[in-house]
Amino acid sequence: MAAELVGQRLGLDEDAVRLLQSVPMRGSFPNGVPIDPTIYRFYEIVQVYGSTLKAHEEFGDGIMSGINFKVTFDKVEDPEGGHRAVITLDGKYLPTRPY
Repeated sequence: MAAELVGQRLGLDEDAVRLLQSVPMRGSFPNGVPIDPTIYRFYEIVQVYGSTLKAHEEFGDGIMSGINFKVTFDKVEDPEGGHRAVITLDGKYLPTRPY
């Protein structure tokens, strides 16, 4: 019902309204390992460096929010030639609560 109201106000067609009613993809890829090159690189970074990132985090008992979250992308000059990508993940720190 809400998706239909939003669709009417935004002038969306039936397909777009149907997409508003679908469950968003979170935390999984429908076909296993992603094949899109950009998404695959992020997947690869987490696979290769995930345990190292976890071992070097210094926040203690807490997690980074994936909801209250910003990401920035910058292209900077590489001193060795070419460019480098700088990606900043900026999420609110959420202390874990003891059970």
